[in-house]
Order: sequence, then structure tokens, then C-alpha cells
Amino acid sequence: MPSQDFSSLALLSVSDKTGLIPFAQALVQEHGFQLLSSGGTAKALSEAGIPVTPVSTHTGAPEILGGRVKTLHPRIHGGILARLERSDDQEDLDSLGIPPITLVVVNFYPFEETVAQASVSLAEATEQIDIGGPTLVRAAAKNYAHVTVLTDPAQYPQYLQLLSSARGEPERLAFRFECARCAFKQVLAYDRAIANYLARPELIQQLQPQSDPPTEGTFQLQGIPRQTLRYGENPHQAATWYVVDAAAPGWHKAKQLQGKELSYNNLLDLEAARAIIAEFGPGQGDPELGAQAVAAVVKHNNPCGVALRPSLAAAFSAAFAADSVSAFGGIVALNQTLDRETAHLLVEPFLECVVAPDCTLEAAELLSVKKNLRVLLLPDWQVEPAQTIRTLAGGFLVQDADLPQGSGTQQSWRVVTERQPTREEWAELEFAWKVCKHVKSNAIVIAKQGQTVGIGAGQMNRVGAVEIALKQAGSEASGAVLASDGFFPFADSVEVAAQSGIRAIIQPGGSIRDPDSIAAANAADIVMICTGIRHFLH
Repeated sequence: MPSQDFSSLALLSVSDKTGLIPFAQALVQEHGFQLLSSGGTAKALSEAGIPVTPVSTHTGAPEILGGRVKTLHPRIHGGILARLERSDDQEDLDSLGIPPITLVVVNFYPFEETVAQASVSLAEATEQIDIGGPTLVRAAAKNYAHVTVLTDPAQYPQYLQLLSSARGEPERLAFRFECARCAFKQVLAYDRAIANYLARPELIQQLQPQSDPPTEGTFQLQGIPRQTLRYGENPHQAATWYVVDAAAPGWHKAKQLQGKELSYNNLLDLEAARAIIAEFGPGQGDPELGAQAVAAVVKHNNPCGVALRPSLAAAFSAAFAADSVSAFGGIVALNQTLDRETAHLLVEPFLECVVAPDCTLEAAELLSVKKNLRVLLLPDWQVEPAQTIRTLAGGFLVQDADLPQGSGTQQSWRVVTERQPTREEWAELEFAWKVCKHVKSNAIVIAKQGQTVGIGAGQMNRVGAVEIALKQAGSEASGAVLASDGFFPFADSVEVAAQSGIRAIIQPGGSIRDPDSIAAANAADIVMICTGIRHFLH
């Protein structure tokens, strides 16, 4: 067993090697540390010419089980967990020749990055479950009175600054405590990611095909702070943006090309706009109608206008024209690469944000004249949350997200009227139905030729929503189609729609008065489709 005198001993074992080499060099050259390490970290340090003692040399025990067991040894954990103010702990260290370890630098195997890959197997994912790393971190964090634990490369500069300063023990203890607090949060997030992966229904079904879906006793929610926002929905409300899974796709992976910092309301509206275009896919539409590009303009979480067109510029023009008054200061989402022609149109009105999968250099240059316009690129714009969460006094509600595939298909919908829809009407109704799903209830959407022409949102009664949508549509309601997020409890809404020239209606159905609404549609020669699916959005 080595009998070296380790005056300042650090254990380094990191998967993310960002900043490792300069940090380790500073520890050794400027502060006299001796380093312990193993595996890839030890190799990286040695190749950089930094003196390092292998953990196996320090413990006298070789790495075994293909590297699964490296640091799980009393000479390591005794050095970390020793309470140096206690004579009995010090006697144990002295009798066993265990030097105290004062610094532990660890981050974990990239489990979340691994399971984010679609092709990863359960066996491959299991190998990325770190055992030694979390054990080291928990031990060091528990003994923060004597040990500093660093779990993030962003902590390295502050630690080195603290070593170089003449600050007293109270400030150093406060730093160690903060690092310990962060460390336990890292362990919690890591364990949660593993638990969530192992709870995936496809894995359970694969290994336990006869079992019922598991019922979870608790729901765990862990967020990583992404950004402190200027304020929340209003200036008097504080707000923070948290990320659930830093490795997975999401808004935290968006690239902001220009513009002011994102606000709380920006983020909510951006997500609402993204969810709308996600209904249509990257280039979805009716080939015979030539509809390929989709644009959505959102204000206060509701769409002002949505349009399908052969080109992106035409789609934005139509979406903006659908309600140009409400679109003032709106959020725009596009489902294709932002090109020069579209950028030229975006420069003219006042908009808060624009998001697209990509952007050409010419388009970016054109948009740069609008210094305050936030322009974001989100390549993974079709990724959907699996669940939605809403708070209430004393708790919260969790539900499965109302995903695009939950909208149903034409094959599952029922034509309940005498007149059958034409091919064009089918396409128009499907478009209106997809948009209606993203309008606050009670919701009515009137659409014509792949463009919304009237939207009634958030009304306390359905006929009120119909009247608002028809008023906005004006003469464009004649020959248009209408979508309703819920059934019609009375025939009055259908009768009002018929008076304005609506030619087809899509709605969930399911009311005890469905026959009344169907009869009203038949009397007006209106097509009516019942989807059997409701899309309330509260």
C-alpha cells in the first residue's frame, strides 16, 4: 500500500472533459495538489503531461468487471467521508494509512444522451448507468464540511479563484455547501432520468408482455435552471425557465440568431405556434392542392392566422392576412427553411419572434435590420412533450399531451349528413380541425382554401364563439368550412353558420341533441363530420 504524504489530494473522474486539462494543470502547478484518477480521465491527464496517480495504484486493487468497479474501495471512500475534527475518524485513517481527499471532481456517464438515440438498446442504456460517480458525489457532498465536490465544469473557475484568495473558512464552507447542494440535485436528476427511461411502456411491454401498465405512486418533476427571465406574465411576477432533460430536444436547443432576450410570454407563444405547425409535418398538405408550406401567427397563445400554401412566403402572407390586426406583435412559426422571399415579408410588420427549422444566409441578413426581432432556429420542431402539467392550490394535474396523432384520421371520422364531402372539402375540414385543436375553448375555426378566415376563441358559450368567428370571416364565410372543438349542444350554432354560407362542419359529436344539429345541417345542405374526438384546450 503506498505511503505517500498527500497534503492536498483530489480525485478526478469525469465523463464531460470540458475544461479538465487547464483546471488540473492549475491544481497541480499553482496549488500543489496531487491527483487521483482512473479510466479515460487518467488517460487524458497523462497524455497532457499532468502527473496523476491511478486509482488502482492508490487502492492496491485493480479495476475489475470491465471497469465497472474502480473507485468503490475503503481507501477512496474513507478518504472522502472522514470527519477530520473527530479523533476516532483520524485514528482510523492513520491506522489504515488512508490520506484524506479534499476535492472530488466528478460528472456522470452520459445516460440521457444515450437513451435519446432512437436505436439504443436496453443493454446499451444499462451500461451507461453510472454507479461509482454518483456514489463518490454523494459521499463528498455529505462531507461538505471537509470536502469540495465539483459536478459541473462551470464551477472550476470559482473554485480556483477561491483557492487563490485570502478568503476565510466561513466563505469557503459556504462554497462547499453550495457545491454539495448542487451535487445532490445532479444525483437526483440523474436517478430520475434512469427511472423515467426504465418506466417507458415499450420496455415494460418488451420484458413483461402480460403485465398491466404500471401505476406510479408518485410523480417526479426535476428541472435544471436554464434562464432567469426578466419577469413572468406581468412585471410584478418573477419567473425562471427550467429544462427537464438537457440532452433531449426542446426549446433549450434552439439557436437564437438575433433579437432581445426571450420573455416568459414569448416562450409560451412560441410553444403554441410550434405545436400548430407540428400538426402538419415538414411539408404536409394535399399534393393536388399544391399545399406544402405551413405558417402560423400566434398572439396570447391563440392563433391569429394559419395557412397552407405551395411556398413559405405565400403561407406567411396568407396567415398574416387572416387577421393582420391581431398579428401585430405576434409570434410566427414556419415549417420550412426561412428563405429570402419570406424574410422580405417578415421585415415589414412588427413581430416579436420568428421560429423556423433553418434560415438561409440571405434571409438572416435581411432580418438583421430588425434588431429587436427574435429569430430562432429549432430543427427538432416536431418533438412533442409526452405529458402536460398544470398547477393548482396544493398540487398539480398531469395528463397525456394531446399529440398530433390524437386528432384522428379521415378513416375514423363519420359523415353523419346526407351530403357527402368532396375531396376538397375533406382537405379543408382536416385543416380546420387541426387548427381548432390549438384554440382556447370554446373554439371555432372557419377556414377556406387552406387559410383560417375566422377564429372564435375562449368563449363561455359555443354560439358566441361561432358568431365571433363568422363576424371576423365576413363575406369569406360563404363557401368556407367550420371546425368546433366540442359538440353542439343545440342546433342554433349550425343554423347561424348556415345563414353565413358555411358549406361543411367538423365536430366531435356525442351530444344527446346530435340529431337536431344533423337535421339542421341536412336542411341547409351542409356536410357534417363527427370525429368522435374532443379537443378542449383550457
